[in-house]
Amino acid sequence: MTINRRQTLGLFGSGAALGLPGTILAQGGAAVRFDHGVASGDPAADGAVLWTRATPADAAAAGDVPLTWHVALEADGKAVASGRATARSARDFTAKATPTGLKPGTDYHYWFEGPGGRRSPVGRFRTLPVGATPDLTFAVVSCQLYGGGLFNVYDAIAKHPRLDAVLHLGDYIYEYGADGYGADIATKIGRIVEPAHEIVTLADYRARHAQVKRDTNMQAAHARAAFICVWDDHEVANDGWIGGAENHDPAKEGDWKARKAAAMQAYFEWMPIRDPLPGKPWEAINRSFEFGDLATLAMVETRLLARSQQVAAKGAGIAPADYARMMAERALPQRELLGAQQQVWLEGVLATSVKAGKPWQVLGNQVVMARVAGPDIERQLGAARFADTMAKLPPMWRDRLTASIASYRAGLPFNFDSWDGYPPARERLYQAFRRAGSQPIVLSGDSHAAWANVLHDDRKTAVAVEFGATAVTSPSYGSLLPGIGALIEQANDEVLFCDQDHKGYVLLTLDRQAATADFRTVSTVLVPAYEERSVARYRCTAATKTALTKA
Repeated sequence: MTINRRQTLGLFGSGAALGLPGTILAQGGAAVRFDHGVASGDPAADGAVLWTRATPADAAAAGDVPLTWHVALEADGKAVASGRATARSARDFTAKATPTGLKPGTDYHYWFEGPGGRRSPVGRFRTLPVGATPDLTFAVVSCQLYGGGLFNVYDAIAKHPRLDAVLHLGDYIYEYGADGYGADIATKIGRIVEPAHEIVTLADYRARHAQVKRDTNMQAAHARAAFICVWDDHEVANDGWIGGAENHDPAKEGDWKARKAAAMQAYFEWMPIRDPLPGKPWEAINRSFEFGDLATLAMVETRLLARSQQVAAKGAGIAPADYARMMAERALPQRELLGAQQQVWLEGVLATSVKAGKPWQVLGNQVVMARVAGPDIERQLGAARFADTMAKLPPMWRDRLTASIASYRAGLPFNFDSWDGYPPARERLYQAFRRAGSQPIVLSGDSHAAWANVLHDDRKTAVAVEFGATAVTSPSYGSLLPGIGALIEQANDEVLFCDQDHKGYVLLTLDRQAATADFRTVSTVLVPAYEERSVARYRCTAATKTALTKA
């Protein structure tokens, strides 16, 4: 939706998005708590977005809360920049500050102070470098179902000695209720979602964001480095597209646009991301970041801005009689994922980076871009192993797997919700890569699996490499079929590595010579004690950007 200035001021609390002065202060200067920690995001060469929530003792009776923020070179050092912010009741007592005038390529520490002298935890961020930049390190994450497990991945990330930023590719929250997706694990480990019902209203989405940010590992990761985020589908509803979602029923849950607006408002309130500009669509969160002379990062939006409806929902039963119709619909040239306007913007960002002589262009994207055919598990395993595998599955999953194998044999893709559901749009994007002179590194989330892929256009020419981040906690096919990632590798020329079994993140390192993706995993998400290890490392060189090798 496009929101005009008046609507923006109303939804974001009478000027909160624009930093205009408030009219009501916390009654009596009462002390507040910082129960949700601090976070930073969208770094710039001279600053970043700083975020916190000031929790009043009585939110129902409290007015806006005045805060002071400070930035220093050391955690206990003297402030080099300070200012005022307001945690507005109309924004669920969240607050953002955007310091400027800081030095590029520098680590800073920051904190907030509230009424009564209460001080927040101390966070840390690194400003974007300018000029000569020898190397960069990013942690890439996605898909953190709160009830799906403990956030051990974020504990691991928080301990890294060097991080330029954390790139979050979506599914920061999930909309399901306590009896929905992952309920068995949530009950077992005591992580029941709040509220217990499926979230639909603004209050619901706020409460779910608040629960995630109370997690101490989540807070530690946010305090460790700036996050650069985009949403995927579950920040609103499963398998979202421009006109609805698989998990939205207008008859029971009301107008899709109203639900989407509520979800986006909560997202902008609770995430360390720059607020939308008046007159711009809220959905247009695509933006770019320049990391000195080494790399450009472009974050795109593939869910709410232009996406056409999926041909089929994930996990849906597909009848053989529908195969031909679905494949014909999938091939329609008008089907979109990015949309024409966003693609023009992206091509310009890539071309400018190439013209500037930067060796790396990185594309932060929600869903897997590679061509992925579903594995023929029966043929690959052999009759005896396949029968044994099927016998171990619950009856419901046996039926689904049988139907899936039949559809894969007929040529249907592994996932219609990925770029494989939109091949003409993908080819248009590849043509944009070619016109821009870029062979980018594509980063992907959503799939709950780790990937190292080499992407090819319709002429079978390699155009880019792709590194997919597995889930922080969300269940994957490996939970049912351990080792299925290796079968997917065998079935696909573009897939060099696929891990469906583990939870973790990608540690992406860029330097002048090479880009290296280290697929890091944690041994468990069911108990706090875990071990971290690398399950694979792949690299490409600046000279051969579309040739992946094991590192």
